[in-house]
Amino acid sequence: MLMNIISSERLAQALKSACLAEIRAPKPGNVSDYSAGHGMTAQQFKASANAIAEPLTVPGASVGERILCAVQATQEAVGCNTNLGIVLLAAPLLCAAQHPGERALRPRVSSVLQQLTQQDAELAYEAIRLAKPAGLGSSARYDVSGKPKVTLLAAMQEARDRDSIARQYANGFADVFDVGVLRARETLARFAGEEWAVLSAYLAILGRFPDSHVERKFGSELARQVSSRAAMLDSAWQRCDSPQAMLSQLLAFDSELKRDGINPGTAADLSVASLLALRLEDLLQESFTGGEAKPASRRSKTKPQHVGA
Repeated sequence: MLMNIISSERLAQALKSACLAEIRAPKPGNVSDYSAGHGMTAQQFKASANAIAEPLTVPGASVGERILCAVQATQEAVGCNTNLGIVLLAAPLLCAAQHPGERALRPRVSSVLQQLTQQDAELAYEAIRLAKPAGLGSSARYDVSGKPKVTLLAAMQEARDRDSIARQYANGFADVFDVGVLRARETLARFAGEEWAVLSAYLAILGRFPDSHVERKFGSELARQVSSRAAMLDSAWQRCDSPQAMLSQLLAFDSELKRDGINPGTAADLSVASLLALRLEDLLQESFTGGEAKPASRRSKTKPQHVGA
């Protein structure tokens, strides 16, 4: 069986690697090795990455079980919500990688999403209530404060227009595969270091899709303004000769966003999912060919230049 070829340990390492690369990336507005922010530190995110690796890769576990156990592990590790979006995105991706099926990851993910149950929704709702994400608000239908009477896919489809993570469930992770993974692969061919792949996916996603977390907290107009700024940085990023050439612009925007309490956290979650999906694609390719997966990148030797929060 395929799930015996790709071990839980390798999947857990792929997840941790993606999460830790995100912390090394100077993504404007997010907590990183370059700058703390929003009352959280890089160390809390690193601890969270280690906490969720095992519960998200348990063979045979459902998507809902993975989500709830990972959020519980995060709360035990750091006592706050550092990674709910990452958990919600990673659970179906990792579940798909552990199920026998086609060589490509994307159709496997679609199959997993179609098989989601009402119990998955109940467990995910419990996890969301436990994490207490900021700016969640309420919904007239399928509100997380109550018990869902639909599948997790149906609940996510209902929320797709107001939440970018829910949209991934509704559209088969189209933004992740068509934007994030594509940009991450392009960047890995240009620069050494998975952090730059995450940064590239982040700028591409934020520049195309106003961040739903920012929109819930500050309104659609400010979310569009942040997205427009990210699009300009993304354009410059695609033309630059080295990551270091962009560092001052990235950190200046980072400082500005954190000064105003603006955190494009959904785009960050999607960037982690993009690198994770890329790594899972490579592992699946390896499992079918019997060869070694090409490394996603070499870790950058550039040391971060820290700035204050």
